[in-house]
Amino acid sequence: MVLDNNKTFTNNLKKIDMEKAKTIITITGVFILLFSYGNMSGNIDLSGGSNSDQTSSKSIQTKTKSTQTDSKSVQTKTKSTQTKSKSTQTKSKSIQKSSKSEPDNKSKDIGTVRIGTQTWAVANLNVSTFRNGDSIPEARTNKEWVAAGESGKPAWCYYNNDPAIGLKYGKLYNWYAVNDPRELAPVGWTLSSDADYAKLISYLGGPAAAGSKMKSTNRWSDDNNGTNETGFTGFPGGYRVENGAFLNLGSIGIWWSSTEINARSGVDHYLAQSNSLVGSSSPKQRGESVRCLRN
Repeated sequence: MVLDNNKTFTNNLKKIDMEKAKTIITITGVFILLFSYGNMSGNIDLSGGSNSDQTSSKSIQTKTKSTQTDSKSVQTKTKSTQTKSKSTQTKSKSIQKSSKSEPDNKSKDIGTVRIGTQTWAVANLNVSTFRNGDSIPEARTNKEWVAAGESGKPAWCYYNNDPAIGLKYGKLYNWYAVNDPRELAPVGWTLSSDADYAKLISYLGGPAAAGSKMKSTNRWSDDNNGTNETGFTGFPGGYRVENGAFLNLGSIGIWWSSTEINARSGVDHYLAQSNSLVGSSSPKQRGESVRCLRN
């Protein structure tokens, strides 16, 4: 009976040992399997993290920094583009400003003719600004013309206030425009003085002979044209008197000189129906043509 009990106890021990062994083998197999999987995938780390994840994270951070750098570069380029745009706008404004401020008498250069030792313009002056760019007031109405003359202010007009006539004969100026310190003559030119006309008349053989040689070959009324052998091309552009009336288009051409007689009058020279060039004295309020000399 005792022997049977011992056998039974021994058999039970063996069963327990076998079960323990199976359990240990099973657990060991699981660990081996996990360990093998970790080595194959590279994802298991004894520290509890993933080497691959960390490497990937660092790579992402590097790309982010690179992206930020690129963004900063783009921003810098954008600022540079904006700066260039502002610079272009500044240049554009500068060009517009320059264009607006350029006086018309600095941009026009009419033809010339050599008569003796003098070089004359072949057309009457037709500018609306002084040499420094300041505007010369245009007086269209009789009231404006009279007011300018009475106050001693410079003024200009077209004959009959008609720009089409101005294209043929130039502008008419009062003597205050001729004598203004801002200078009526364009750069490179000078206003003709009484002495300049005296020199011209002498070269052409005197007042009686000079007129025909200076008058144009057309536009004179009653066929009183000249030979224009000098090339001066003196057209009969008429004039404007003190009260604003226009007179003698087609029959008289008259030009201011820069020479003053007194506070009320200046010297001028005119061509008329005869073949003479005549010097005279006229009120400063009168509107007359101007012919310049080349410096």
